[in-house]
Amino acid sequence: MGERFHLPIPIWGAAMDGVVDVEFAIAMGKLGGVAVLNLDGVHTRYEDPAPIIKRIAEADKSQVNAVLKEVYREPVKPKLIAERISAIKAAGVPCAVSTIPARAEERAEVVQKAGADVLIVQGTVLTARHSSRSYHQLSFEQLVSACDIPVVVGNCVHYETALELMETGISGILVGVGPGAACTTRGVLGVGVPQVTATADVAAARDEYMRRGGMRVAVITDGGMRIGADVCKAFASGADAVMIGTPLAGAEESASKGFNWGMATPDPNLPRGTRIHVGTKATLREILLGPARVDDGSQNFAGALRSALGVCGANNITEFQHVEMVIAPAITSEGKVFQQAQHVGMGKS
Repeated sequence: MGERFHLPIPIWGAAMDGVVDVEFAIAMGKLGGVAVLNLDGVHTRYEDPAPIIKRIAEADKSQVNAVLKEVYREPVKPKLIAERISAIKAAGVPCAVSTIPARAEERAEVVQKAGADVLIVQGTVLTARHSSRSYHQLSFEQLVSACDIPVVVGNCVHYETALELMETGISGILVGVGPGAACTTRGVLGVGVPQVTATADVAAARDEYMRRGGMRVAVITDGGMRIGADVCKAFASGADAVMIGTPLAGAEESASKGFNWGMATPDPNLPRGTRIHVGTKATLREILLGPARVDDGSQNFAGALRSALGVCGANNITEFQHVEMVIAPAITSEGKVFQQAQHVGMGKS
């Protein structure tokens, strides 16, 4: 997103209620990343969301969907939106917020007045030509014109769709449909594209848009990344940044202390996510910056990216986006007989 918004480390925390609260956003911001606060989540519905998060985390598996539907019936309170953003900004860190498309226009003003740095408009799939009989069609051109802060939209997995979205003036685009560990979209709807393919296609649209004279739109691979290798492959596929959720749910600082559920999990008509338990694995610093205490790639993502750049002879991410890639299904198992037999290193999963 150019000079309008720059991060020391190109890692975003996904707008998951079990991961990102005000304290987590502050902690991640101080480490050089940015954690996205979900404006449609429990943190803007309840004055004190902690007991609600605890209730969801402790719910029996047979009851958790009913609990989620119940707690998300509480309406979002505009004053809490402003208060949460102000609290994050008061700590001197970047603030990014996410809203559903149907509420983007009405929330844009309060979000900007409160001091947010980035507005994300997020749905399962977004296009520049979406049509609906149930609500007013959001115009991304008008939204971008009305905002003095960068607007990021998502999600998208298709070249032509991405190109049309970029032509509306957006600053960033989220890539991915259903790859997240807590998402069930691919099972419920049967829709999805593997992340490497989706990232490469959207990155190609970015490059074409620039060739036509447009600004560089940030491609942010969203979801489906579990370890450092996944993060590195996203950048090699063309991503400018990555957005992760479940790996951060395992941070000691996460809102739920080891649980995660997708943004569409509480949908009252067709849930497209589930609650998962990952446990508490490490501090947020260890996950993002290291030093890693384990050998499975689940910690020190920034270090993994730097090392991958060096191994591939790239001086920066832009060069790394042009390294050659091959399809190698056996690359994680080749020569790893002892690790697999002893369930260590790359043989743990």
